[in-house]
Amino acid sequence: MKVIIVFFSAIVVVFISSATRAQSPSERNPDVSNKALITKSTPGINEDAFRNKNVSAAAAALHKIADDYYAWRNENYPVQSSYVGLHTWDNRLTDYSPAKIEARARHVHALLEKVRAMKTNNWAKDERIDWILFRAQLENVDFGNRVLKFEQTNPQVYVGECTNGIFSLLKKEYDTPRKRAVAATARLKLMPALLKQGLSNLQDPVKLYAQLAIQSARSIDPLLNNSLMALDVDLPPNEHEELVKARDVALTALHNYADALEKRLPKMVDFTPMGEANYNYYLKHVLLLPLDAAQVEMIGRVELARYRALEALLPDPKLADPDPKRSANIPPDQASFLKAYEGREQEMIKFMKEHNLVTMPDYLGPFQIRQLPEAFKPTSPGGFMNPPGVYDKDPTGFFFIPTYNPQSKNFYIRAAIEDPRPILGHEGMPGHFLQLSIANHLSDEIRRQHEDGVFVEGWALYGEEMLMRTGLYPTNSAAQGQILRLSRY
Repeated sequence: MKVIIVFFSAIVVVFISSATRAQSPSERNPDVSNKALITKSTPGINEDAFRNKNVSAAAAALHKIADDYYAWRNENYPVQSSYVGLHTWDNRLTDYSPAKIEARARHVHALLEKVRAMKTNNWAKDERIDWILFRAQLENVDFGNRVLKFEQTNPQVYVGECTNGIFSLLKKEYDTPRKRAVAATARLKLMPALLKQGLSNLQDPVKLYAQLAIQSARSIDPLLNNSLMALDVDLPPNEHEELVKARDVALTALHNYADALEKRLPKMVDFTPMGEANYNYYLKHVLLLPLDAAQVEMIGRVELARYRALEALLPDPKLADPDPKRSANIPPDQASFLKAYEGREQEMIKFMKEHNLVTMPDYLGPFQIRQLPEAFKPTSPGGFMNPPGVYDKDPTGFFFIPTYNPQSKNFYIRAAIEDPRPILGHEGMPGHFLQLSIANHLSDEIRRQHEDGVFVEGWALYGEEMLMRTGLYPTNSAAQGQILRLSRY
């Protein structure tokens, strides 16, 4: 999942011991007539009165730094901004010139050093948590710049800028078709130069990433020829011609980019791991986990063995391998498939409410099932979930599923036909869609902006097992088999 993805929760559990029985003092009658703390009308205590003003100013400065950083980031990465619902720069693509890449890296590193240097030992707990989270956000970007260096190693960066640059204008009707078409035209015009710059930047491309980028670039035609042209509604003749011309030139540039990468494949390294030391750094400073690589591996082996053992208890091992033939109703076509998939959601919501499993806020929008665009299939063979963006005014979320095919070998397609509820539970309610929608409504901007894949996937995995244990997925059913098999991934 792209994810994509968003917030941190601090849960405080307070254990209150039984009151200790004290000896009653003899003949002691204190005057309590004016003791405010023990009256029913206790005046409120202003916590600010007990705080160091310098600490308050420093915490406020942290939030100002964070707000300024988010504004800088949004403008420097206009496609990502469009993707999360901020449409201020819909006519731009990211500048990947070497000078701009270097300038952005320097800016983030300098900001990280400034945040690291803050003295937070005497800060209140919540403010210190905000500092830790914002520091981790900067560590993540800095780690990408120092270690991963995707602009030099990952050809998907440039194809993704093109596909998402258009897709982010199409997935929601946030403005009129004409305005979105004009923005798309502007972005299409920038794509040939972007792709040329990308080929120049890719000094150490990784073969795996290049192969995925080639497939994506060669699969983008339906997105530009069909999906995009749905915006061509009553465009003035000159704007229509400009859109078509820009689209055709961009398509040619994308195909040429794929061809150029293909010629370079024999000289590319198959894959370059980051190394254990870098991974340990990432676990500690970005993901904020108290684990090293060896411990993560150990947990992975234990969990894999656990779910394999649970799957082995199924009376029929084939239950963990989805088979549309076992379904009582096989949809006749794509539209029926998407409708049937989405239709199971209300059944799940009703179950969760009847069993009082989770609170669903009133602000939740609809969760819709859409067909996955071909351009995203190479990197998302099982589809992907799109939550409402952190800046979205529209609360709708989506799950994009590959094209319907009852004979498909794709696990997710077969699972969606036989019983879509396990995947719906993970991607929608009570999984990613619910959690990320709640995250978008946090009042603390640092926490609202925080992306934590460990928490996000952990929440969804917990939700799967919760629904299984509470009976939505019956014991020894195909749905339970799906949960046990998917939990191994």
